[in-house]
Amino acid sequence: MKHISVLVPAGSSIVDTIIAPYNLLKMANTYYKRLNKLKTVAFQVDLVGLSEEPVVYQGLFSVQPTATIHEVLNTDLIIVSPLSGDMEKELFNNREFVPWIRKQRIENDAEIASLCKGAFLLAETGLLNGKSCATHWTAHEQFQRRYPAVHLMPEKIICEDNGIYSSGGAYSILNFTLYLIERYFGREVAIWCSKLSEIEFDRVSQSEFIIFSGQKGHTDESIKKAQHYIENNYQQKLSISKIAEKVNMNGRSFLRRFKKATANTPLEYIQRVKIEAAKKKLESSTDTILEVMYGVGYIDEKAFRTTFRKYCGLSPKAYRNKYNRELAFSQL
Repeated sequence: MKHISVLVPAGSSIVDTIIAPYNLLKMANTYYKRLNKLKTVAFQVDLVGLSEEPVVYQGLFSVQPTATIHEVLNTDLIIVSPLSGDMEKELFNNREFVPWIRKQRIENDAEIASLCKGAFLLAETGLLNGKSCATHWTAHEQFQRRYPAVHLMPEKIICEDNGIYSSGGAYSILNFTLYLIERYFGREVAIWCSKLSEIEFDRVSQSEFIIFSGQKGHTDESIKKAQHYIENNYQQKLSISKIAEKVNMNGRSFLRRFKKATANTPLEYIQRVKIEAAKKKLESSTDTILEVMYGVGYIDEKAFRTTFRKYCGLSPKAYRNKYNRELAFSQL
């Protein structure tokens, strides 16, 4: 019998992100047993904590671990549940998981899957260095600053790199759990769980959910000034050299410092500001796509559509059809 460990973090977490994957895996286990006419389930699924004590979340909900890291000597898959709140504090609270995860990976060749901000705890092990990783879009800046050796994939809901998996945030963990179920139990079982639970199958991108609000969690005041200038003038044709002049910097230094502070080049930042403005227009107005395009400073329709899809994962038309409330009601 193979073994799956769903971690129960100490400190602060969101109880749904522990219980929902656990229940989906138990569901898959039961159906797999019936489908293959087995006498016992194929996987033992445990809620693994640092101790036997129940962990209370949000002062309301308690989760009782079914095993501890001291009892689980060999596991096949570790699901690293998300952390929430003050990340420094939560990583400290859960530091005892780190050597256990490393040992299971290095000595027992366990596969590891992080959910949402569980990527931070996984990255603490060093096992993600040089590998691709996904996490919740709200944590991208913090993650990149803390773990520069990890190749963050901001748009991805699901990342896989040589037996180490990671996922985007919030309830996309349900889609990710279905992905793991397909990996471990087969596609037929995953589709059955998808239909029974009414969870969308085969979602791969979180781009359409990202709200770009500017990457200002840094201390470079000159770059912040440049960011504010871009955000206030995105409708115009912006020149990188002119922006650099406005903050009294030469071009080469400006490019280097901008990239270091925001993890984007100035051009990428301008594009993201324009596309975020376009998204808001598509959500709330009846403007045509061309009117929206001109309104955010694009004059080349192909370039606008290509850039929109790059940062949103959908075409402008598909995005408007999905998120424009007035349009949705008019089609009823």
